[in-house]
Amino acid sequence: MSVDVEKSSSSSDEGWWEIAKIVIHAIILAFLVRLFIIQPFNIPSGSMQGNLLIGDYLFVSKYSYGYSKHTFGFDLFEGRIFGSQPERGDVVVFKLPRDTSQDYIKRVIGLPGDKIQMIGGILHINGTPISKKPAGTFIEDVNDAPVRRFEETLPNGVKYLVLDAVPHNGRDYTDNTDVYVVPEGHYFMMGDNRDNSSDSRDPDVSFVPFENLVGEAQMIFFSKGEASDPSSGLFNIRWSRIFKTVN
Repeated sequence: MSVDVEKSSSSSDEGWWEIAKIVIHAIILAFLVRLFIIQPFNIPSGSMQGNLLIGDYLFVSKYSYGYSKHTFGFDLFEGRIFGSQPERGDVVVFKLPRDTSQDYIKRVIGLPGDKIQMIGGILHINGTPISKKPAGTFIEDVNDAPVRRFEETLPNGVKYLVLDAVPHNGRDYTDNTDVYVVPEGHYFMMGDNRDNSSDSRDPDVSFVPFENLVGEAQMIFFSKGEASDPSSGLFNIRWSRIFKTVN
């Protein structure tokens, strides 16, 4: 019985080439999805605690507000194309204005033209205090003391949880501020962990230009806590947070 070696070798080469094409197409597709549609980010700090925890991994939609050089990560063009304005209450990833190599994640509190002020731990928007209702306590670690938690409601009806670690005493700049007037084309960002957040109240952050927005946080796809985290289960994975939407 004879074997056609040349034909067998050719079939093998074609098989490997088909596999290579599938892999190449998958890599290109993943690159395009990450570039234009969705990018993963992780939460390294506690500035958004109350809603986002250290160890959360998020999908951020890059198309929500259109595209700028900060969306792509390189200087392709100036300004923003296909732009769509964020809404008050959106949780947004943005480039820090003074150092665009750093990604921050905060909540949009002030829109262009708004007047923002903290008075006695209460957020005021355009001179009106927003609703802030007690919502139990938050414990990050079993060895930590509980932190007071509140539900805030913005003028457009968006509700979310905030932490108030330090009772306002009139001396804490996070609880008592001057009036911030948001410039045109900029946004005022705040962390939900109000006493432990470097945000637009801090001169090192200040107002965030529209061009610096990277995308809107949409969903938690993975979350891993420390061994002492009371919400962690097997392998310290916070199973209850996986596929949780960000609000």
